[in-house]
Amino acid sequence: MISNIAEQMDKNIKLKATKEKSLQRFHPWIFSGAIKTTSPGLKDGDVVTVLNNKERILGKAHYTKGSIAGRMLAFDFVEIDQSFWDNRITAAYELRKNMGLINNPETNIFRLVNAEGDHLPGLIIDFYNGTAIVQCHSIGMHRAIDFICEALRNTTEGLVKSIYDKSTESLPSEYAETVSNQYLHGEESAVMEGLEYGNHFYVNWITGQKTGFFIDQRENRNLIANYAKGKKVLNTFCYSGGFSVFALNAGAIQVDSLDSSQKAIDLVDENISYYPALSEKHNSIKDDAMDFIKNLSADYDIIILDPPAFAKHRDARHKAVQGYKRLNARAIEQIKAGGIIFTFSCSQVVDKELFKNTIAAAAISAKRKIRILHQLHQPADHPINLFHPESEYLKGLVIQVD
Repeated sequence: MISNIAEQMDKNIKLKATKEKSLQRFHPWIFSGAIKTTSPGLKDGDVVTVLNNKERILGKAHYTKGSIAGRMLAFDFVEIDQSFWDNRITAAYELRKNMGLINNPETNIFRLVNAEGDHLPGLIIDFYNGTAIVQCHSIGMHRAIDFICEALRNTTEGLVKSIYDKSTESLPSEYAETVSNQYLHGEESAVMEGLEYGNHFYVNWITGQKTGFFIDQRENRNLIANYAKGKKVLNTFCYSGGFSVFALNAGAIQVDSLDSSQKAIDLVDENISYYPALSEKHNSIKDDAMDFIKNLSADYDIIILDPPAFAKHRDARHKAVQGYKRLNARAIEQIKAGGIIFTFSCSQVVDKELFKNTIAAAAISAKRKIRILHQLHQPADHPINLFHPESEYLKGLVIQVD
């Protein structure tokens, strides 16, 4: 045991004085400016022991060159072996079981591992009716993918029948060129029929965005069912039409799905085609959302604004805020009196208060009064690490425009 510890200690990073304070608050990232020294010959993705300036052990991390130079795997000295991965995946699986997501006859799409929210920074695993889609956002996680796959087989009670690695899009480009997206276990099928609260969707994780579907809006899609009956709905930035399907099945009299991408429109049409009786109430529109909303021809009761992230870095935050303000101001100007807007931001650098203030500014610009009916966020299978505020990325408001 002593020799094993000594061997693991050979790979370490030492922090500058006082730079361990964020780790003492359990924030899982180590920025490059906090590092004083590194062991010779460290490679991207190496598991390292993290030491403070006085060489006290702070825990274990994945090391990589870059701004975020370390991602904490543990805040104590443990071996990062198969039992470590089994324990972490088990904890994530049991949490989803407690949520009622395991073997749920109405919902067979959910997030199984949510990176920092499940104490596995850099790792996303989404579950689609028997297939686990693994997406690694760090080299260290991808180098551990065999351990991860074994853990999925060991700990999920036979629920995971196939495993697909979809990491090339999320890894650093130079490393990504050395790997490929591929099946690591089980049957090779790219398309499945998924359910969310009984609503049917076709999902293709090979060609689709992210891991194939935007799972983080599940509960918010379900919420629209409370408002859609007898209403005219505009779903902008619709992608594969998740909100549209929920609204139609809840009794909307008309749903228009808008996206600037023909690929997205094709996905919407495919999902609506599962419900032939509802297709006559649905229109697909290929257009720019900003332009379309400026002069609405229909008298919409509900407008959904779910744009892609307008900013991924702090230096783009001001521009993003202006984009959210313009988009929401146009919707608030155009919607009928008493109409409802579901509006979202998935930009990490735009926090809840800034987003709320931006919507308020949009309403002032539009010279209309609004009320907040719901404050929305990501669902429980996307848990937020309290010590890592960056993991709370999705925020939304349901507002009524007077």
